[in-house]
Amino acid sequence: TKSIVQKIPLLTVNATPRDKDKWVERLKEEYAALIQYVKINKESGNDWFYVESNATGTRWTGKCWIVHDLLKYEFDLQFEIPANYPEVPCELELPELDGKTAKMYRGGKICLDTHFKPLWSKNTPRFGIAHALAMGLGPWLHAEIPHLIQAGIVVHKEGQGKASETSEKTAEKTTEKTSEKTTEKTAEKTTEKVAEKTTEKV
Repeated sequence: TKSIVQKIPLLTVNATPRDKDKWVERLKEEYAALIQYVKINKESGNDWFYVESNATGTRWTGKCWIVHDLLKYEFDLQFEIPANYPEVPCELELPELDGKTAKMYRGGKICLDTHFKPLWSKNTPRFGIAHALAMGLGPWLHAEIPHLIQAGIVVHKEGQGKASETSEKTAEKTTEKTSEKTTEKTAEKTTEKVAEKTTEKV
């Protein structure tokens, strides 16, 4: 994980969603980092998520998945950007796992490693969404989901496919959602909409 995190671009703009023009610049950096992280995952054959934001870049939704015993387990992913972000990280939510593990807060918010928040604080504002996914959600999935599967709490669903199918069918969907071009287009649309709303308010 450390070697991968080191390859994700660091962010420079320290802005919250309330900072209007500066938030637009922050979003551009967020998307640039996500694009690079997706590229790193693709090169290592480890695609495991896709996310996209709303018009203001404050609410994000997508999917994440893990392959266990050659079966793919997929979960809805969502999170909102806190008002005091990036001073504090976003809380990553897997709503369908709410109440199924002790390592999760109400609403499906994952309980991150005790080292995560201090590390995040130390690197504010350089860490962003891509870093939260790499350091928080990724390790959590690999540590927690296998136990939930073995306990029979998480069951493989029809249509989620096998590992061999993940590299084909799922790759098509993943590539469509998180390819560099698509992510760049989404980034452009989002930052344009945020800029328009900022101009209207001014």
